[in-house]
Amino acid sequence: MSSVEALPWWAAIPVALLLVLGGLITLIGATGLARLQSFYQRIHGPAIAVTLGAGCILIASMVYFTVTQSRLVIHELLISVFVLMTAPVVAMLIMRAAYYRDQRESRNEPGDQTIP
Repeated sequence: MSSVEALPWWAAIPVALLLVLGGLITLIGATGLARLQSFYQRIHGPAIAVTLGAGCILIASMVYFTVTQSRLVIHELLISVFVLMTAPVVAMLIMRAAYYRDQRESRNEPGDQTIP
């Protein structure tokens, strides 16, 4: 008997719902990455939606392993804190680098006589 078969229904329903919700949110973020036009619009898909999707999946993992191992499993909380702290910072740094690159390219257009 595997641990999935031993999972009670009261734990299986939230785990399944959180996994589906996390997958859908991550899919929406990935679709936004592919469909939006500019770089500045595209960066919001992974920065916001994927973070929330990963959070749902990590909560589902925490509930599943807490129930199957009959003890509190909180490793996923550390992963969630790390993702929630780093994802917005990385997105901000990438957007700032793109902004500075765009500013530098607009100053150095051909025919421009100014020296940077």
